[in-house]
Amino acid sequence: MTTPENLGPGDAARADAAGRLFVALDLASVDAARALVEQLSPPITSFKIGLELIYAGGIDLARELAAGGHEVFLDAKLLDIGNTVERATDQIAGLGARYLTIHATDTKTLTAAVRGRGASPLRLLGVTVMTNLDFRDLSEQGVTRPPREMVLHRARLALDAGLDGVIASPQEAGALRETFGTSLEIVTPGVRPAGTQAGDQSRTATPTDAIAAGADKLVIGRPITAADDPPAAAGKIIDEIALALAR
Repeated sequence: MTTPENLGPGDAARADAAGRLFVALDLASVDAARALVEQLSPPITSFKIGLELIYAGGIDLARELAAGGHEVFLDAKLLDIGNTVERATDQIAGLGARYLTIHATDTKTLTAAVRGRGASPLRLLGVTVMTNLDFRDLSEQGVTRPPREMVLHRARLALDAGLDGVIASPQEAGALRETFGTSLEIVTPGVRPAGTQAGDQSRTATPTDAIAAGADKLVIGRPITAADDPPAAAGKIIDEIALALAR
């Protein structure tokens, strides 16, 4: 069995790459999600639980995975009055999750999440602009700035409120890194390996391009979960991340 103590240089690089990947468990049932986790782990130990699975029993799964040593990213996208966000964040911190998302639309919401997190190790990520939205979609919301400007604006709100990082498309990762340096962890969904369909995503990039732009972690779902051989698909992505990091 390979352990951290006897990892060779290639093994260590691949382990680092695997640690940069969150597999999105966007599945209809806890049983299906648990089966996929068992298929992929190891080398993958980080998993995202989003709204679909949350409403299908995913909170209990989050507890279970965290207790088993997995890194759990609870993609709850909180947005409500401050008191509700604070109390919800406090409850989520008790699950053992490592990451939680909050919509970075205003300071009141963000600071409420920071209060709710308290002294727990829960890391808070501000959702800037959803990766399926473009300028026309933002215009429908009454937003007159293009996506990149809104991402930077909301990232500033997140940083000033005390959040640990942001969720943004890989197309904005470079601007975020240039503007904020290492002050914010950059987590990028909307990542699609070369040759796969963008689906409902508007602002996408390959794993190589996302890492090169400055992303810390990548969130990838359907290219793995819908693959004929999920472990093989995940393995190719890990190799691509490792190569990008080596460059």
